[in-house]
Amino acid sequence: MIPKERRPTHPGEILLEEFLKPMGMSQVELARKMKVPIQRINTLINGKRDMTAETAVLLSAVLKTSPEFWMNLQVANDL
Repeated sequence: MIPKERRPTHPGEILLEEFLKPMGMSQVELARKMKVPIQRINTLINGKRDMTAETAVLLSAVLKTSPEFWMNLQVANDL
């Protein structure tokens, strides 16, 4: 059970800790595969950018997840 006073984890932290690090993939490599600027990935990982629907679709294609997975993380963070 998650304590109610704990803030949900930002999607960027999940991206880094649960996907990029275990896969040995750099932010630069992910950005290249998604065909987006590295700043987009870096600001997301650092919590300075929210997950957008477009980014969720691009991530899901590269990481073999669903866009809903990423958007649900963002919604939980927003609420």
